[in-house]
Amino acid sequence: MNIIDELEWRGALNQVTDEEALRKLTAEDKIALYCGTDPTGDSLHIGHLIPFMILKRFQLAGHHPVILIGGGTGAIGDPSGRKTERTLQTMDQVHHNEEALTAQMKKLFGTENFTIVNNYDWLSKISLLDFLRDYGKVFNINTMLNKEVVASRLEAGISFTEFTYQILQSVDFLHLYHHNNVQLEIGGSDQWGNITAGIDLIHKIEGPETKVYGLTIPLMLKADGTKFGKTAGGAVWLDPKKTSPYEFYQFWINQDDRDVVKYLKYFTFLSKEEIEDLAEKVKNEPWKREAQRRLAQEVTKFVHGKAAVEEAERISKALFSGDVADLSVDEIEQGFKNMPSVEVENKKENIVIWLTDNGIEPSRRQARQDVSSGAIRINGEKVDDVDAEVDPSSHFDGKFVIVRKGKKHYYLARVK
Repeated sequence: MNIIDELEWRGALNQVTDEEALRKLTAEDKIALYCGTDPTGDSLHIGHLIPFMILKRFQLAGHHPVILIGGGTGAIGDPSGRKTERTLQTMDQVHHNEEALTAQMKKLFGTENFTIVNNYDWLSKISLLDFLRDYGKVFNINTMLNKEVVASRLEAGISFTEFTYQILQSVDFLHLYHHNNVQLEIGGSDQWGNITAGIDLIHKIEGPETKVYGLTIPLMLKADGTKFGKTAGGAVWLDPKKTSPYEFYQFWINQDDRDVVKYLKYFTFLSKEEIEDLAEKVKNEPWKREAQRRLAQEVTKFVHGKAAVEEAERISKALFSGDVADLSVDEIEQGFKNMPSVEVENKKENIVIWLTDNGIEPSRRQARQDVSSGAIRINGEKVDDVDAEVDPSSHFDGKFVIVRKGKKHYYLARVK
């Protein structure tokens, strides 16, 4: 299957310039293509990941991806998808973010058949006069004003700084065409105006027959119409310090049946046959949630590695079964991050008093009743003796006590 045909099957094509010509080119030759990201933060989130998944598919098909880290454009601010001006970052912030994003990209794309560049390297060398004479002269203000990214901001106002962003992004495409033989730019749906501006610039400078193309990915929405990638706790980050691998895994495994097949197409490298088989299982055996489990496994493995998948599944299994005794301290930090927690003293104490004084039980009467009925587990062990003691130093390096009340309610006691 041609790469363009595959993207079409996966529902990953939104707008394409001269689709048939691009399909023919990618069928006959291996091309270089690029996608950019500005270092507005020190980590990508899963919304950012969408166009880079497409770039990865091209890489797996033998094409050469170029990742552009926008050290230059990131200092300016992209108006795309925003109603207000961005707050300019300090150059120290920009450089810190560049390093973090570069490390993430290398983890996703490896070291072979892959190039990473920073547009600060060439944009910073253009003088104001050269910018105006060489590039400003070939951009028509009326055309720029009609681009959706600018038109949507005219009522609220847009600074000259952000207004010139599409020129800078166009210069990037021209530079990469000259120095890296890049013929295709990929971006989210909000990048269409910037991408076509780059193609226009290349055509004006190199000639209208120059074979350069643009491709955007559809806006990702969930079945309920809300924006993909957001949770009650905020964005789902690729940085394991911001979103733990366990939380990352849980995000994917909890997807709606109505969305899971679409996400399998977008975010995994499973074959058409495998995905169609999983789609049948969603239809006929939805309660098994096999498609969600496979989705979580595949995306977590791609972003965090196989060991992270095994760890996430081990935490999930332990929480479901209540057999938490063998979890590591790090696994407890991940698995109990969003569960109720209390701070406790590092001293032995009667279980009834300990549960009540630390707010896990509302009263000593209720605590005695729950212990006597076998509803309380401490560190995975059922405790049904009201005279038993809790020793916070006995498990998990003396850092935690895990309490399970009934079948579903967990509490994490952090030892002071």
